[in-house]
Amino acid sequence: MIAIQFEFTADQYERQCEFQAFVDSAIIPYAGRHDKEERICPEVLETLRASGYLGAMLPKAYGGMGLDYVTQGMLNEQLGRGCSSVRSLLTVHGMVALAILRWGTKQQKDDWLPKLASGEAIGALALTEPHAGSDAKSIETTAELTDDGYILNGQKKWITMGQIADLFLLFAICDGKPSAFLVERSCAGFTSKAMTGLLGARGSMIAELTFDNCPLPTTSLLGQVGTGLSHIALFSLDYGRYTIACGCVGLAQACLEASMNYASQRRQFGELLQEKQLIQKMITEMTVNVKAARLLCYKAGYLKDVGDPDSIMETWTAKYFASTIVTKAASDAVQIHGANGCHSDYPAERYYRDAKINEIIEGTTQMHEWLIASQEIRSYHVDSR
Repeated sequence: MIAIQFEFTADQYERQCEFQAFVDSAIIPYAGRHDKEERICPEVLETLRASGYLGAMLPKAYGGMGLDYVTQGMLNEQLGRGCSSVRSLLTVHGMVALAILRWGTKQQKDDWLPKLASGEAIGALALTEPHAGSDAKSIETTAELTDDGYILNGQKKWITMGQIADLFLLFAICDGKPSAFLVERSCAGFTSKAMTGLLGARGSMIAELTFDNCPLPTTSLLGQVGTGLSHIALFSLDYGRYTIACGCVGLAQACLEASMNYASQRRQFGELLQEKQLIQKMITEMTVNVKAARLLCYKAGYLKDVGDPDSIMETWTAKYFASTIVTKAASDAVQIHGANGCHSDYPAERYYRDAKINEIIEGTTQMHEWLIASQEIRSYHVDSR
């Protein structure tokens, strides 16, 4: 059992204040616009590039910030507080960058990591298909090896940032085995169709991708044939779940702040809402759940930083808890706002829609329940022998 250190370093405290100020000034003022226009504003993308945060997860040797996981968690929490769509960009972009860092050849790293760190190139994960979601082993996209390289055919769906990504970490069946490939947007035979009307996180710019006899060089293979799901996808999704869990904490914090602000101003029956015991109960539950979810995220991040293999299950736990409590927090925030919580003049309405998305992406609530229970049952039987 590893002792958990909850005291932040001076640098982490400084970063936390930096992230909060950045989100307050550069993200929150645009969040409603992202939701309405169903895209991240170009000026926000430029601000993100200039901030260096798109390279937060990459080493300084490649132009990144080299942040530890706990500090990355702080960044994603603050982005989640400001705009779920912007946080989703950092998630999928980081999944691609870290996969290349872990599994890429020297040439792949040299070619792509500096561009991803600077934001010159935007990365996106292309795993989900029209007929393959949680059951990732059922992907139908194929990559056939020829004398000249690979020929890629298939479709991907619900791809976050698929409308603007320059580089896709794509999973396809090659020689009967799930494998990972780096596919550029400029690849011949590639088309992207924007998907609109999403319930929440509407600025995530999701797309349906089609690959029609796309030629890929042999150097596009990431890792080895057959390691696509077992190694690369699981590694990437672990990072994704961690950042989403932290983002949920931020979104729940936004729900709490919006609720307290509204309850301190709105009067009914001669009293401020904040004086009503049932309102106080909802705020209490939000407060406690946010603190609990935040600590679960810090624990998962700390275990990642020290290289503890238990970090994987702790990340599942953090993502499960944070994504469920944020839907409750958002629901209560709307309830506290009453009719105003049902209108876009108040952010509670957007928070409510954004929150639900987190119970589906990177593993549904039910998949988490199945996996966590299965692991605990196995551990119990092993320990009781």
